[in-house]
Amino acid sequence: MKHSHILSIFLAAIAKAAPFSRGDTNATDSLTIATLTGVFTGALSDEYPNVREFRSIPYAQPPIGDRRWLPPLALEPSGRHFYSLRYPASCPQYLTTHPSLWNANITDFAIGTRGQSLLAGVQAQTSSEDCLSLAIWAPQPNGSTTGLLPVAVFLPGGDFQAGGVDVPYQMPAPLVSRRGDLIVVTLNYRLNIFGFPNAAGLHDQNLGILDQRMATEWLHANIKAFGGDPDRMVLWGQSAGAVAADINNYAFYDNPLVAGYYLMSGTAAVAGVKADPLYSNFSFVAQNVGCDFGTGTSRDPDAELACMRRVPADLLTNFLGHYAENATKPAIGFRPVPDERVYFANYSARAAGGFIADRPALVSTTANEDAGLYTYPASNLTEGPYMPAVDKGTLSVFVCPAANTTRWRGALPGRTTYRYQYAGNFSSVTPFTWMGAYHASDIPMVFGTLSRRPEDERTPFQEEVSATMEDHFAAFLNDPENGLRARGWLPDDGNINGGYMMRFAAGSTLQKGINSLEVDGACYGQGTYNHSPQ
Repeated sequence: MKHSHILSIFLAAIAKAAPFSRGDTNATDSLTIATLTGVFTGALSDEYPNVREFRSIPYAQPPIGDRRWLPPLALEPSGRHFYSLRYPASCPQYLTTHPSLWNANITDFAIGTRGQSLLAGVQAQTSSEDCLSLAIWAPQPNGSTTGLLPVAVFLPGGDFQAGGVDVPYQMPAPLVSRRGDLIVVTLNYRLNIFGFPNAAGLHDQNLGILDQRMATEWLHANIKAFGGDPDRMVLWGQSAGAVAADINNYAFYDNPLVAGYYLMSGTAAVAGVKADPLYSNFSFVAQNVGCDFGTGTSRDPDAELACMRRVPADLLTNFLGHYAENATKPAIGFRPVPDERVYFANYSARAAGGFIADRPALVSTTANEDAGLYTYPASNLTEGPYMPAVDKGTLSVFVCPAANTTRWRGALPGRTTYRYQYAGNFSSVTPFTWMGAYHASDIPMVFGTLSRRPEDERTPFQEEVSATMEDHFAAFLNDPENGLRARGWLPDDGNINGGYMMRFAAGSTLQKGINSLEVDGACYGQGTYNHSPQ
């Protein structure tokens, strides 16, 4: 990590003299941008011609062959020209045969598969190990554009098993077009066994987090060429992406490279994966794909790794997918594991020690988070799941970790925290009434991708909610410390008696400031949780 950061600083110094650097782009040359690692030609958005789209820019060397399961390696300086006209392959991920809301009812949250069924039962044909790329959406320069713009760096969610750049609801061209004063970047990072292998022969296990850091370093060194301000980047994640953004917040607290964090339905405070000191999951997979080199003290970790690096990616992905689908025991999984360097076992202790970036954060939840994640009620989609169990999941995985995060931050100076709850229940993005403000339902509101829904499905009130949330987000992005405060949105200082929380779209109310205990109280034995506030 130190090496890659030093390289970024070195390349940034070179950039000052780079003959193709176009921080002052104009309408003529704005679609061809020279970075330190290549020259990229993008395109104007088909639907929003005032938005430039650079749909695939590598930020690290391909993690393939002998580089599988190694930390990301910085790209060499280059003047080679590339056309950035199609989205990058997503990182390897399995398309389950088991129906869910996400692959049957709200499919705009899924990666593009180019005609392949989301229930295919194999690795997505649009995914590949060569996936460490990002996409940039930036306003087309015009006569009124002055100065560098703030930059949102988005980490997609998907339980560290799925997700990527090419997700319809996460295409920010409508947001960038409407605002005209911000840039959005979305990046891929390694998932599942490729991103979090926990293998005996490795020094670094949380490779997906290191990918995110490498992308942040690349952007810090290069975003100015696209008109972005490297000193005003906000790391923004949703779900697992929010957990990852907060992991970055702790892991790189002494050199965050970003001005703030937007943690949308996830924080590092959520209960993580327990350590697997015997590396049994990785060896179990190895044994099942022809790489049996023992277990425990009899294991030959170097031979195991060398063999596993030769196994085709789709064989590994499909084995894990089929194993999970069959509910085979013991259950195995690959997500961030405590290594006490990048991912930690005790975040309350890390916070108490001050090992968290002194940057503002915007922390959010939706009112009915777990409704979209609870067991799919295929036999009764009209009535939905058992709501007391859904509420329990909403509290334990989302609301209470967000509350704890706020209190930890409030105990430290310089960690300003803003909070909101999204409560909207709109039929255009919510196919079943019982889903309410389900997990991720605020994504199309902030990204502006509510516009993907037919016009006759979108109410004026819903569009007003979306525009309001976009404008609040833009204010935070422009000035994470004071932008929301200037709009009348106060921070939550983590007081035991509650703090200020903004609530959006409860019933017919556009926005309303509430005491955070209206949402968090159930975490502390104060009242019951309300998943459908009015």
